[in-house]
Amino acid sequence: MKTQPAQLPQLLKKGLHPVYLVSGDEPLLVQECCDQIRKAAREAGFKDRTTYHADQQLDWNSVGEEFGALSLFAEQRRIEIHLPNGKLGDGRKILEQVLPNPPEDILLILISARLDAAETRRKWYKLLQDKGVHVTVWPVDTDKFPAWLQQRARNQGLQVTREALDMLSERLEGNLLAAAQELERLALLCHGGTVDAEAVEQAVQDSARFNIFELVSELLTGNATTARRIINFVQQEGDSPLGLLSILSRDLNLTLELQKNLAKREPAGAFLKQRGIRQPQRARALEQAARRLSRPTLYEALRLCSETDRAAKGFGDLSPWHHLQDLATLMATR
Repeated sequence: MKTQPAQLPQLLKKGLHPVYLVSGDEPLLVQECCDQIRKAAREAGFKDRTTYHADQQLDWNSVGEEFGALSLFAEQRRIEIHLPNGKLGDGRKILEQVLPNPPEDILLILISARLDAAETRRKWYKLLQDKGVHVTVWPVDTDKFPAWLQQRARNQGLQVTREALDMLSERLEGNLLAAAQELERLALLCHGGTVDAEAVEQAVQDSARFNIFELVSELLTGNATTARRIINFVQQEGDSPLGLLSILSRDLNLTLELQKNLAKREPAGAFLKQRGIRQPQRARALEQAARRLSRPTLYEALRLCSETDRAAKGFGDLSPWHHLQDLATLMATR
């Protein structure tokens, strides 16, 4: 069956299904849906967890063996499989064998980017629909972002004034992960009270030296020295790189699209205005990157974003900050 994030809590209260697929391009909402499922699974006794990342190095035979293995002491287990590109590839055969009769001691969670139409027509997906739950996560529309931000603030016990809400909406540009982090910072600053324009200004000043929005701008414009300094600062602050990756990946894809328009001799300003890019600094950075960087360089930058994401989630031997430093060097090329 299919469900939406808003319906997931009630569905989990009715009991667990053997398999869940959470898919979408909003990292924050995907993560929060997965956390709800994990919590319900732990409460039901599925405490042991095995995690896989479906990249080119994954041996799907080992995943199949995990489904067939007997757990020690008859413990219930969770198997989580991350699908960064929304495709199962060689894993389809494994799931087509497992899903008709899922093991009772295993709960499977698939965490995926948005699925394309072709993948939803495959046998594995139809079996999943029959045996489990697909939680589809959709982006929050730009015009609905202020209301989402206001509701999120209320959930944290904050009251946001209209002026403060307008300031936050413009600054955060619809990025949910960055918005969640900003509200957490404001909750500490305001001690669970009212967030007004002055509080937002103070929060901006506190993080103004180095923030992820500035870092994205420096990367796009090829200022490697400043970008590396910001990366070091963010690392020392203990911040997660996932908010940065969400923004940077979005802008790299926008840069690729802008390049196509420029190749057709279409004006950059019209494209950026159509995409809702109203901040002059961001518009300049995107246009500079589109004119300065080659398409292979932009694709390599997206690959490094993927490597950073994997590293941040515990995969690979290198830290996410190592990959970000490589990214700063790459994007400084001419």
